[in-house]
Amino acid sequence: MSPKTFEPEVIAFCCRHCAYAAADLAGGARASYPPAIKIVELPCTGRASVLEILHALEEGADGVVVAGCLPGTCHYLKGNTHARQRVDHVAGLLKKIGIEDQRARMINISAAMGAQFAEKVTEFVETIKTLGPSPIARGGCRGGPLGVPEKDSRPNDLTGQVER
Repeated sequence: MSPKTFEPEVIAFCCRHCAYAAADLAGGARASYPPAIKIVELPCTGRASVLEILHALEEGADGVVVAGCLPGTCHYLKGNTHARQRVDHVAGLLKKIGIEDQRARMINISAAMGAQFAEKVTEFVETIKTLGPSPIARGGCRGGPLGVPEKDSRPNDLTGQVER
């Protein structure tokens, strides 16, 4: 599959107060962004956990963008700061297992920045198109899709026995 015909699936975890409002504004202003972007509204990007980001990739997303408030403007004080740390952690994990760290990105945007939201997510989709399909969902890593042993091969916490 060539990058020109590849249409990536991108999950965008968006802060309700800023990024989600910016996405809405972009749509209202007819500032288009790729239909590959699937928006998940969160009360705050601080709610986007490392596991949720990894799960999105494991379930088939070719890239994940976490879009939060501008620095210093988080409605929950430091949610966007925590989100950036988590995205950076995910990018580091991806790199460690041989996957491009560009598949996870944090952007900061205000509610009034609809055109910039469209521009940044379009830019991200273009980056993902260049990278090609994610090897994670296709099982391109050792162990489970993210290089973690499958659940049934881990010992049960209580008995130490392997579940079958």
